[in-house]
Amino acid sequence: MQDDLSSLVVALSKSGDFEDAATRTLASLMQLTERTIASSKFSGRGKVLRGMVHLRPSGGYLRLAILEQGATAVQSAGSAGPRGAPSLVSAIAWRSVVQHGCPVFIDVTLGTLRPYSPQSPDKIEELLPGSFSSQESRQSFLSRQASHVCVIPLRTLGSGIGGMISLEADSPASMGQDFVWRECVEQLQTIAEIASPYLTGLPFRPAPQVEVDEYLPVVGASMANLLPILNVFAQQEESILVSGATGAGKSRLARWVHSRSNRRKGPFEVLDLIAVPEDLQMAELFGWKKGAFTGAVKDSLGSIGRAEGGTLFIDEIDKLSLKAQAGLLRVLEERSYRVLGDGAGDRGADVRFIIGTNVDLREAVRAGRFREDLYYRINVLPLRVPSLDERRDEIPLWANYMVNRRHREQFPQGQARLSSEAEQVLSRRTWPGNLRQLDNIIRRAYTLALVEHGATPELTLAEGHFSRALEYEGATGETPEKVAHSVTEAFRAAATAFIAEAKRRGTPLDLGLAEALVGMVLGQAVQQMGREDAFRALGRENLLKNRNHHKVLKRELEKVEALYKDLGEGSSPFATLLAEDETN
Repeated sequence: MQDDLSSLVVALSKSGDFEDAATRTLASLMQLTERTIASSKFSGRGKVLRGMVHLRPSGGYLRLAILEQGATAVQSAGSAGPRGAPSLVSAIAWRSVVQHGCPVFIDVTLGTLRPYSPQSPDKIEELLPGSFSSQESRQSFLSRQASHVCVIPLRTLGSGIGGMISLEADSPASMGQDFVWRECVEQLQTIAEIASPYLTGLPFRPAPQVEVDEYLPVVGASMANLLPILNVFAQQEESILVSGATGAGKSRLARWVHSRSNRRKGPFEVLDLIAVPEDLQMAELFGWKKGAFTGAVKDSLGSIGRAEGGTLFIDEIDKLSLKAQAGLLRVLEERSYRVLGDGAGDRGADVRFIIGTNVDLREAVRAGRFREDLYYRINVLPLRVPSLDERRDEIPLWANYMVNRRHREQFPQGQARLSSEAEQVLSRRTWPGNLRQLDNIIRRAYTLALVEHGATPELTLAEGHFSRALEYEGATGETPEKVAHSVTEAFRAAATAFIAEAKRRGTPLDLGLAEALVGMVLGQAVQQMGREDAFRALGRENLLKNRNHHKVLKRELEKVEALYKDLGEGSSPFATLLAEDETN
């Protein structure tokens, strides 16, 4: 075993990406399990089928790699395997791994799960609650010949859990037993702990070219890495929980999933809870019969009824009342519901649910605002949508798409575009409002361009149009409290963009370059108010008295120039100011 571990460490140290590290890790785990089977009472009556690495930082799926028995390299999620889309390990298994911080053993045939507890080896198995105990989920595994599964946590720095490894085996003869997992689990854990820094730290291989469509007309590098796992999600029937900031594109992703699912010929229904009063939520979900309540003048199907045979996207799920949460939980568990005022009994719910949220539902559970059982019932296939500031390569692409969509409402054969300078203006900004905020700016700049050039089939939006459009963004009459909040949000967005760039590039991004933020604030203030007024407004009047403000301004603007140079973006907007200081 020691020689095998030494060989694995050497092999992992040579791995250049996540996929290579996953291949080496899973091969080692599967070989160890095969040797254990060969020396056990199940020799000749059991075999390892496949291994999977599930990366789930912050609980949301990021990457899934599968190594089938006999294969020499992992398949990434979304690639066609011998049995089609892979069955994902149940949400309850992930919950158990996180809760107990230890491996768990699943007997698929019996639908039982047992955490590995060396202190209590005779612990009685219990029937799994939630999705895995359903006949549908169990059949999903059995159709892949998997009778036993071992799930091992992937630990990150600080003892957090950033994913898991699952090993699937076929051994009907060991039904009701732990198969061979207990005999080799500690060695399996050792291998997982050795491999974890490589699996969670190495970059992914570049995603294949993604074909854009009406639902995702723009796909940058970050989204290209997420779409393969989302494509796997589309093939499943379990609920998807899509989290992300308001305006990041959760609804678009939901429509994209529906269009690639087995339900794509059925309806796609949206229920945005932020627009539904609390006392009408049950009615909007389940529908009503005429006379069920005041104002019910005719029958209504409700969102679940309208989505029959298709997909229902429920956005802003945290706005759902506790009473309505109980009703939704029943639908998810029993696949049935009752229309308000209908005495004819329950109706079946042949619906796939996609849930959207922009808040931390775990915090809502802790605060008592969201049912814990419902949280785990919807958190089966979780995915986090990156903010637009984390997808900065998409900003000019989305901007051109949005302006052309707007322009072709008037000129179907026309063409509108942004100048390269205009694209740079947008790319330099942060976007706390995400795609929704960008779309507002595009519409405003488009109107300004029409005012200047008139209605013409060929239209170019210049830097000036966006500079003026962005000026209006600040003149909204916000209260001081909102302005203060927007400052902190902007600073956080800047930090997010800085980190995203550091993760994107192949070489380190020096943290010292973040000091350029001071220079940007000072340079912008000087441009708007003049030097002396700027230093006074920013609490540096003492520098004026000592006449040191020229030196300080030069020093801070040089930091801005260094940042622009490092990012390969040419001169900063304050290059003229810097040149003036050098001539003084």
